Amino acid sequence: MTTDLRTGVAAGVPYVLRAPADERADAPVVLAWHLMDAPRTEAAFAAALPLEGLDAWRIYFGLPLCGSRSPGDEEVMRLAFADPVLQMHDPVNAGAVAELPAAFAAVRAEHGIGDGPVGVLGGSAGAGVAGGVALAGDVPVRAAVLVSPLIQLRPAVTYLGRVFGRPYDWTPESDAVADRMDLVARADEFGDLPVRAIVGEEDDADAFLHPAQALARALPAGDVVTVPGMGHALAEEPGLEPAPQTPHAAEVDAHAVAWFRQHLGA
Repeated sequence: MTTDLRTGVAAGVPYVLRAPADERADAPVVLAWHLMDAPRTEAAFAAALPLEGLDAWRIYFGLPLCGSRSPGDEEVMRLAFADPVLQMHDPVNAGAVAELPAAFAAVRAEHGIGDGPVGVLGGSAGAGVAGGVALAGDVPVRAAVLVSPLIQLRPAVTYLGRVFGRPYDWTPESDAVADRMDLVARADEFGDLPVRAIVGEEDDADAFLHPAQALARALPAGDVVTVPGMGHALAEEPGLEPAPQTPHAAEVDAHAVAWFRQHLGA
């Protein structure tokens, strides 16, 4: 397994970097964002999905309000219960998409990364960010892998409302956020981008599997892989620090590597 990990902060965004074996500047690049569930930091996500054997620069960015940028567990819970859409999902998603161009440029400059083809990888909320980055167009994206993906916010919020016994009251403002984060409704904007969704068989079907299937149907190059026996998370709790890769994460990693090899030439 790759052990050459570099960490840093780029334009205010914490990251973990895995270099290709020969560190050639023109190698493909994969930009990645973690889950809010385990693994919930850039370092933990890099351990869970190292994209082992992929001949590419792999850059794992930390999400806003998470990891080293978390305001603390109590404050995160307060925000999530006060308004999970406007206080959590919106600032995390919009913030990560907006900060990516400057952060990526800073990492490239520091480590001598060239202009090889770019792919995006994300887990859960990080998958929503990966999709948002592809749609934003600030960085040209050639392939995407979305794991346990937050593809449509409304069914995910409904699911969480059932889990916590707190149904969500939608407003015009939160509806606008859900519209922006609805990757199925915005499928035409992806063009012919190859997108693979990887979903756990034990994950909630309405919140995650069905939106993934709808997105794949709406795309000319969409694909869905279901991992038997896997739930939503990709690591054991608490998911803050690098941990041994689980069998399910290893399977996800292999599916992601195969997709990026096919579409990035890595």
